[in-house]
Amino acid sequence: MITPHNNRRAAAGSWPRKARIAAVSASAVAALTLTGCAGFEYRENVCSSGEYPVLAVGSTGSACVSDKEEPSAGYARYPKGKVPQEVGDKWDVYWETHTLDEDGKTVDVP
Repeated sequence: MITPHNNRRAAAGSWPRKARIAAVSASAVAALTLTGCAGFEYRENVCSSGEYPVLAVGSTGSACVSDKEEPSAGYARYPKGKVPQEVGDKWDVYWETHTLDEDGKTVDVP
């Protein structure tokens, strides 16, 4: 009795290898697209490295100053513990509706 030689594994199924690779790749792309790359959120710093943020006195404006300099006239350092670090973080949002007056007190924006 002659037994046919079949080098293909039974677990591989009837799909050719290239078709299986294409199907797996398409599934991976679909999963990434549907999840929106969850867990890979981009966060932008308020200032660049070597700088710190300052607040415009009497308004919601802000700027970044070199770590080696003091704020220029009309600007002040944010109160300790209330410094925004990333765009859209808790303190960045807070300072959109608050500012410092000439005495350094936190006030609502008029």
